Amino acid sequence: MTQNPYELLAERLDRLPNGFPGTSDGSELSLLSYIFTPEEALLASRLRVFPETSDEISARFSQEYQEARDSGVLQDELKSMARKGLIRAEKTAGGLGFAALPFVVGIFEMQINRMDEKMAHLFEDYYRQAFGQIMKIQPQFHRIIPVNESVRMDMEIHPYESASQIVSQAQAWGVLDCICRKQKALIGEPCEHPVDICMALHHRPGVFDNKPDIRALTREEALITLNRAANAGLVHSVSNNQEGITYICNCCTCSCGILRGMAELGIANVVARSAFVNQVDEGLCTGCELCADSCQFEALTFSDDQVQIDVLRCVGCGVCVPVCPDGALGLVRRKEEDILPVPVNIMDWGMQRAQSRHLDLRDIL
Repeated sequence: MTQNPYELLAERLDRLPNGFPGTSDGSELSLLSYIFTPEEALLASRLRVFPETSDEISARFSQEYQEARDSGVLQDELKSMARKGLIRAEKTAGGLGFAALPFVVGIFEMQINRMDEKMAHLFEDYYRQAFGQIMKIQPQFHRIIPVNESVRMDMEIHPYESASQIVSQAQAWGVLDCICRKQKALIGEPCEHPVDICMALHHRPGVFDNKPDIRALTREEALITLNRAANAGLVHSVSNNQEGITYICNCCTCSCGILRGMAELGIANVVARSAFVNQVDEGLCTGCELCADSCQFEALTFSDDQVQIDVLRCVGCGVCVPVCPDGALGLVRRKEEDILPVPVNIMDWGMQRAQSRHLDLRDIL
């Protein structure tokens, strides 16, 4: 009997380093069947991590599945899937290549224009059952980077640790709606934070021009968007690697799929903390408690009218620092032994995560 294409796709997605665990009631299959047609699911389940041209995929299908596929027709199908955010498409030496895309971070985030109430509820059902499993695995999906003004002036900051430097090093910038806040609003649980706040970055100038779901920005506008997020009390997070950062998420524990893992699922290390930690100048602290209201990680408490910092809960985001009217708070660099190593690039991250999950990637690379 031919296996259900959604089961094949779910198995494939779970064999990627990011993970896509199953559930007892099949919520993952219901979600995939709403996003993919059966034909798209079957095709996506056969793609590899490294991009292949339609000619290469057609030849491999004939060999591996004894299935003849016309390369031209196959390319049209793959292009359509890439436009829907179901797979990855990029230029290769042999032409346009296509590759598997993980569910998170990947397929889910690309459904911003297709997200409706039905998909939002299907995702929520899956999230509550399965996401805790994949967010406990090291290295984490996301890494916190601090609000720039929160780091004390004499501290060393590497380029990949600074939100403004990450923005400045890019050659194209864009902003789009946060799919997490859109999804939560559609299930009747909206939060007060701005929606048009997710930032996209690219090394090729003009890449976001005329994109239907991304509003292109100048570098200056991107920095303004970054400040707007900080002023809204949002936490900057990026992919957990040093090179090739393509987005900055501006997150909250009320809607963000990653940070909800801490707030709702109780996963303490759901994100990789920054290389910085909060420090209080006790001589300046007046005990006003304004900073505690801004901390999304419950790292600040008060005793004898003095703020107390829980260094184990502090992720070094710096959101609380500009809130303090007396300038009593500031981020300082953690001790070297307490700074988490950051994978060099996304491939390095994937290999480390695959090792943590004991995955054999030879047949999907």
